[in-house]
Amino acid sequence: MEVYGNDISGILIIKKISETTHRVVMTSDFGNKMIDFEISENDFKLNYVLADLDKKMVINFLKNDFQELLKRNFSVNESFEDSKSNIFLSKMDKKNYYLFFDKENSLLTKIVYTKKNREKINFSFEAKKPTFAEMINLEHKDFKINIKLFQITETD
Repeated sequence: MEVYGNDISGILIIKKISETTHRVVMTSDFGNKMIDFEISENDFKLNYVLADLDKKMVINFLKNDFQELLKRNFSVNESFEDSKSNIFLSKMDKKNYYLFFDKENSLLTKIVYTKKNREKINFSFEAKKPTFAEMINLEHKDFKINIKLFQITETD
């Protein structure tokens, strides 16, 4: 994560614990727990937070980002296309989500979250299959916050 020029790195574990709830744990590179919470579309339960991260703004960013990232159902209100993508617009409350699917492989490559017609967060995905992304990038448009998540792979 890059927050206002400060880098925080570690291991992020996201586990689906029920049909609607995920548990999210971030540890340091050495295995020390930094934050642990359970999240669903409407609920948030903070299990643990490191004192340095125990700031309302940080917790709210993580809560909101992961609620948006882990959203599962989008109703399609409109569809468009450009040279590379099929684009679907989903409207919920005052929020709009533009979902970009690659024309060649039909995989989700980007979600642009807007509120009141202003871009808020861009979620970019690199994936080889529809159920798992090798890389996820969350880029905030209003704040200098960028979160990059990479899959950990074993090498021989």
